[in-house]
Amino acid sequence: MQKQQKNSGDTYTIDVLQILRALWKRAWLIVLSGLLTATIGFLIAAFSITPTYSSYIKLYVNSKSISVGGTSFSITSSELNAAQKLLKTYGEILKSRSTLERVVEKAELDYSWKRLSGMITYESSNETEIMRVTVVSGDPYEACKIANTIAEVLPTRISEIIDGASMEVVDSAIPDLAKIAPNVTSYTVKWLFLGVFASAAVLAVLALMDGTIHDEEYLLNKYDYPILGKIPDLLNTGSKSYGYYYQKHRKSGN
Repeated sequence: MQKQQKNSGDTYTIDVLQILRALWKRAWLIVLSGLLTATIGFLIAAFSITPTYSSYIKLYVNSKSISVGGTSFSITSSELNAAQKLLKTYGEILKSRSTLERVVEKAELDYSWKRLSGMITYESSNETEIMRVTVVSGDPYEACKIANTIAEVLPTRISEIIDGASMEVVDSAIPDLAKIAPNVTSYTVKWLFLGVFASAAVLAVLALMDGTIHDEEYLLNKYDYPILGKIPDLLNTGSKSYGYYYQKHRKSGN
């Protein structure tokens, strides 16, 4: 007589309760994995990743009447879109090779202008005509030095290229000793969740692949046949007489 399974053919049913029970049974392992990976993440963020710092300057774009290529035009306070485009133009001049080479030379840096370009970002401050230039470096004092050097070099470069345009320094850079990266807390939390998720996923897969018969509920869910009997676990029922009989015959080797 051939056994008939409820889950036959191409259909496979996932027992969610079975997975949840398996996860709950080994919850200590999930917690331990999370704590272990969180510790690894903390150590990496605190000791392996080089911290970075930032410093910024603010420059006012004074461009009421400028001339580009012999053509003069004016920008009023109501023409914000035009001012934003002008800021992008100034940003391109800032990131140009000739400008950054002057910054490298003046700040006495020992790396190329391309590397310096990757350390610099610019944006409009609150959508105004004030340009914010931020420098990121592994040394807070170097970041401050580079930013202030840009404040000296960029206005000169702007006036050389665009007639009638000028820039004024609104805020000079100051050293900021608060590192911007890495965020140790963020790294620790991310690695904690990584460990919890990875261990839970492995345990869930193992629970799905487990074909061991654990109880009568497994048989009822797996097969169509009813359970006719069950062998009791007399060793764990508290039966003193059976326990004494078992221990006696175990010592005698029978």
